[in-house]
Amino acid sequence: MAQLSDDCFAFGGPMMSVDEAVSLITARVSAIADIETVALDDADGRVLAHDIAAPLPLPPFTNSAVDGYAVGNADVPQEAEQAFPVDGRIQAGGSAQAPIKPGHTARIFTGAPMPPGAGTVFMQEDVRIDAAGKIVLPSGLKPGANVRPAGEDIPLGHVALRAGQRLRPQHVALAAAFGLVRLDVVRRIRVAVFSTGDELASPGQSRAASQLFDSNRFMLMAMLRRLGCEVSDLGILRDERTSLANGLKQVAGDHDLILTTGGVSTGEEDHVKAAVESVGSLVLWRMAIKPGRPVAMGIINGTPLIGLPGNPVASFVTFVHVVRPTVLALAGSLPEPLVPMPLRAAFTYKKKLGRREYVRASLRRGQDGTLEAVKFPREGAGLLSSLVETDGLIELGEDIARVEPGESVGFLSYAALI
Repeated sequence: MAQLSDDCFAFGGPMMSVDEAVSLITARVSAIADIETVALDDADGRVLAHDIAAPLPLPPFTNSAVDGYAVGNADVPQEAEQAFPVDGRIQAGGSAQAPIKPGHTARIFTGAPMPPGAGTVFMQEDVRIDAAGKIVLPSGLKPGANVRPAGEDIPLGHVALRAGQRLRPQHVALAAAFGLVRLDVVRRIRVAVFSTGDELASPGQSRAASQLFDSNRFMLMAMLRRLGCEVSDLGILRDERTSLANGLKQVAGDHDLILTTGGVSTGEEDHVKAAVESVGSLVLWRMAIKPGRPVAMGIINGTPLIGLPGNPVASFVTFVHVVRPTVLALAGSLPEPLVPMPLRAAFTYKKKLGRREYVRASLRRGQDGTLEAVKFPREGAGLLSSLVETDGLIELGEDIARVEPGESVGFLSYAALI
């Protein structure tokens, strides 16, 4: 389990900026050390445990990049086209043991090994056949054209995949190109998730007239699984300090992270803070972020706890900016900064200086064809429809007080957030 000291998140004073919060998390959370070996087809989404140096060059042999005709570099026509007899045919997967003769060409196909002595390939659509059945090659082609040298992509011994890389399909493809069948990865981060509140009922259970079905828990578990976590669903814990404290204490030793939603504000019925303090320590963050200011972070028996707001949009936004970097740090992942894409604003918006805000927006093409962002028409942090009916978030930095139509803004697509 990841172990944290009780004072490693201590913070006092004004509201903490998003960047300060992320820096604190990534600097203080220690990565777990447990490693397991998985089959290549199970490696997607996992964090690589060790560097992988290329066990062979890519490509492993010099080959043709096109279908065409191979010649020696000295025979490439310089002043005028020239006719060559065809000597040999080399297919992909075949061999090219016989060297090419000076003044001759060889028929060759994409991916086929270059014959000894050949250094240039003419594309088949650029040549013609004369009356004698010879291949006429045009002048002006640069020697070495249309050839992939051995190691052109990755040389032998080059560190091609680094420890901490969160593997995606392209990384799996590279490992397969090296002939690897199993990879050492960090074991999955174990996260316990529960919601708090007497006002909640789980889907499938009976719901009182004054209750809501719990949606946050399922959203957060889905987001955690997309990050490669192993998730324990603890259901809903009621607004009672002792039961909350007991529930937290029981799961702390078996998990790397505890994630809660709801009950972290300052109301008299928000009991998470007191429950955590009774079994561990907690510092309530007041992050300068909207939506999502009330975010709690604490330690129970060395296991970090993050308490997210109860409103679903606030829970979603703070997950992205607090939970995501925490999970990546626990897994020893290399940094994965979220880089907003510049777009043209098609809305007017006012905000407070010194606070980062995230505005839900949809994309459309303006009359001039330029991609622009359209703000969701309503503001509420409890509107699940605002997450479903938009394409992502507009990030407005601490130094921005107003946005006018036509200005450039930063856009984070939902697809890029997890």
